[in-house]
Amino acid sequence: MTTMQERRAEVRMMCADLAEVFWRDRDGTTRHAVALLEDISQSGVCLQLEMPIPLGTAIRWEHPGQKFEGQVRYCAYREIGYFVGVQLQGDSKWSRKAFKPQHLLDPRKLVANAAK
Repeated sequence: MTTMQERRAEVRMMCADLAEVFWRDRDGTTRHAVALLEDISQSGVCLQLEMPIPLGTAIRWEHPGQKFEGQVRYCAYREIGYFVGVQLQGDSKWSRKAFKPQHLLDPRKLVANAAK
């Protein structure tokens, strides 16, 4: 069995935190939902939601210390909900100094510890 090679230039940090996200639907109505932050990197995040968000949709949310804005790049249903990939834009690049999710784990550390 072959696996897809990781194509990201940045390491995605595994995390868990809640975020209230906002976007406009095709009719221009502002929508919102509570999302679970699944992973994060300087330029992108993965959110888990109970509803899909169309590709290309502008989405935003705030945490103390940082505002996030981005564009939906993928939305895929997996057994427990919709996983929405967001490319962060403008001043929304993630910084651990500005915002540290409630739970944050570097997967490289898991691999290093497993190799010991």
